Amino acid sequence: MSGLRILRLGSVKDVKHFAEHVQSLALTMPCDREIVHGVESPLLLPLVRGGIRIGNRIAVQPMEGWDGISDGKPSEHTIRRWRRFGQSGAKLIWGGEAVAVSHEGRANPNQLVMAADTRKGLAELRRVLVEEHKKITGSEDGLFIGLQLTHSGRFCRPNAHDRPEPHILYHHPILDRRLRLPSDFPLLTDGEISEIIKRFHSAAKMAWELGFDFVDVKHCHGYLGHEFLSAHTREGKYGGGFENRTRFLREVVGGIRSEAPGLHIAVRLSSFDTIPFRPDPEQSANGKLGPGIPEPYSGWIPYRWGFGVNPNDPTQIDLSETIEFLSLLEKLEIRLVNLTAGSPYYNPHIQRPALYPPSDGYQPPEDPLVGVAKQMNVTRQLKQLFPNLIFVGSAYSYLQDFLPYVAQAAVREGWVDTVGLGRMVLTYPEILWDAARGNAIQHRRICRTFSDCTTAPRKGLPSGCYPLDSYYKISELAELLRTAKAQQ
Repeated sequence: MSGLRILRLGSVKDVKHFAEHVQSLALTMPCDREIVHGVESPLLLPLVRGGIRIGNRIAVQPMEGWDGISDGKPSEHTIRRWRRFGQSGAKLIWGGEAVAVSHEGRANPNQLVMAADTRKGLAELRRVLVEEHKKITGSEDGLFIGLQLTHSGRFCRPNAHDRPEPHILYHHPILDRRLRLPSDFPLLTDGEISEIIKRFHSAAKMAWELGFDFVDVKHCHGYLGHEFLSAHTREGKYGGGFENRTRFLREVVGGIRSEAPGLHIAVRLSSFDTIPFRPDPEQSANGKLGPGIPEPYSGWIPYRWGFGVNPNDPTQIDLSETIEFLSLLEKLEIRLVNLTAGSPYYNPHIQRPALYPPSDGYQPPEDPLVGVAKQMNVTRQLKQLFPNLIFVGSAYSYLQDFLPYVAQAAVREGWVDTVGLGRMVLTYPEILWDAARGNAIQHRRICRTFSDCTTAPRKGLPSGCYPLDSYYKISELAELLRTAKAQQ
């Protein structure tokens, strides 16, 4: 197995030793030594820019709960998660959920769907979130709530967890092989794309009517919006040059502005990517995953299937088109941008750094702090170039006990406008609220990136923190997860 030795952050005594560990890895990462409490806290400062007002610098990231009902409505598990989003104290709720614009665009059979018969359930999610938020913070003033609208494209599984039903824009030499797609597998036609765009329009209009402040036109993690950005090899008006590859975004935005003129629009973007990774077969044995290594790519240079990657070395970042994309967002008067990276399906170590891999992943090929620092530094660089945009940062959960110290420093030093929390919200949604308010940090609730929140969905179960949240830990679902993991 891999000889890489990674220091568990749970064993690091204090913030001084954490900072020394970061320095030992030759990483650049801001980290305050003390937490500022109350009204002076950088995390509690309001943010006002371009007609948008957000009451503090804490954000809840969008997540697929895999816990809706087969008809696309929320379940009791979904409602509970949204209550906890409200309990986080965050004033920016970035979708709370990735909601499919159509049944066929779902990533799993339990993903929420925007449709006439799900309208009431989606309204209830917003209602319970606001109710809990008011209990925690005392007011909904400055609360800015959106929905992430998505079509899962290549990764659609709308009818069964174990049956892919992909909708692809082009043939990918690695991902096609993983999905066992034949060379003549049909591509989405321009007409089918037009119908999907109309679905985004109607979904956004519904979100506006339900009282949501914004919608996110999702462009990350390998899903359809993200795949448009890498459609270099596609022929026709949605592929090839940058203007064609961003036509989908422009047409979605134009229709939303017409259908829902008072609705803000946001974009969550994988700002950089890398070639798909796989477990090293030479270091995998007896059911144990080896460390991740890049798929062989020497025969595919220049690499024409990525966005934010160097075509001559697709393991390296190239932000030239990312910068061009953000310039387009400014022209479209889209001010709210959530930066992430890569995809959970083919390079999770850069998308959500973790010490423990999900069931379909690989052992980390580097200290996960490297992935955290990489996302933070890219966000810093892009924020410096686009000071008028509002940037939400990602990949903070791996920081664990030291998350508040780094988050506070990142906001204070201007690396990012708002700190987004994903996995951490499943176990300890109010961690940054507690820190900024001077409440005792509940260390036993801190996410340790065990990745069961990802492994469970891979096994067809709801996402949640099975190791630490008693709601899942002592449930029948936990027993099903243990059985599924034992059989893999």
